[in-house]
Amino acid sequence: MLIFNHIKSIQQYLFSISAQKSIGFVPTMGALHKGHLSLINEAKKKNDVVIVSIFVNPTQFDKPEDLKNYPRFLHKDLALLKETGCDLVFTPSATEIYGKNVASTNFNFDGLENQMEGKFRSGHFDGVGTIITRFFKIINPTNAYFGEKDFQQLQIIKKLVEKNNLKVKIHGCEIFREKDGLAMSSRNSRLKEPYRKAAPFIYQTLVKAKKMFENYTENEINEWVKNEFSNNKFLSLEYFQIADEKTLQEIKTKDFNKKYRAFIAINAEDIRLIDNISLSSKNQ
Repeated sequence: MLIFNHIKSIQQYLFSISAQKSIGFVPTMGALHKGHLSLINEAKKKNDVVIVSIFVNPTQFDKPEDLKNYPRFLHKDLALLKETGCDLVFTPSATEIYGKNVASTNFNFDGLENQMEGKFRSGHFDGVGTIITRFFKIINPTNAYFGEKDFQQLQIIKKLVEKNNLKVKIHGCEIFREKDGLAMSSRNSRLKEPYRKAAPFIYQTLVKAKKMFENYTENEINEWVKNEFSNNKFLSLEYFQIADEKTLQEIKTKDFNKKYRAFIAINAEDIRLIDNISLSSKNQ
């Protein structure tokens, strides 16, 4: 496994192999877990070379304390990647990526950026668009892999590729969950014990909402979810929304020819957790 810290060195290496090799890319912010490893395994199936980036991107954090507290376990991450059979790891510094001006570019994702996470995390998707564009230019991957836990981000990256005519193919991979249903996330490692014990309630609520979707209106489900979390002393509801998978617009009138998904964001003390579930019986 080769490790690169600088743009010039990884580009020189990739230039020497790219003519005959397909490249699978998995961008991460480190603190790796089985969900990340599942993305790497998917990349290994269809690519000659698999590259993983580990970079805590400062421009996608709307709160300085969240950036400061984000878990960082580089040595452990590198050991896991070596075991998984990753070929290359790119671990640049913020200065290497941004130079002296650590700032994001403004993007227009045709309104996708204004829904859900965009309403609660100012500038977040500009930061995501900036770093993904930068990585795609540096690495020029054939395929890139993203988890569906960040489903809005996945749709935005697909839109980024579409609007900029990029050649990379984007693959969305199923949410990887703990045995108790909690969606795997790097932030889970920061949960104190009572909050970790309470956290599976998020997925349990989504599963019940999925069942209710067949016979109840969106407003009825929204009210039910709000009521469920109003009685939970460890988890506070930031938002719950049922939206069209393609446009991410909140559902107005149910149309069973469309694909819908329920999205949720929860605060467990100072730690923010997100999850979602497909409401199509064919998918999830």
